[in-house]
Amino acid sequence: MPFKYDKLFALLKEKGYTTYKIRQENLISQSALQKMKKGEGAIDTRTLERLCKALNCQPGDIMEYVEEEQK
Repeated sequence: MPFKYDKLFALLKEKGYTTYKIRQENLISQSALQKMKKGEGAIDTRTLERLCKALNCQPGDIMEYVEEEQK
């Protein structure tokens, strides 16, 4: 997947968001969160909007494009 979410997880930790708090505030589903951690999932624009609003950030603050190596 060409998008990495390492920035998101660092920001969540910095802002004090635990997995429990993420579920409580319905920011993102648990399955989507796990897929993103494994680098297998993506987020839709509504989820991106909720995350940016809750974390007071821009999309580039939580994800980055990484070009995949060609085989």
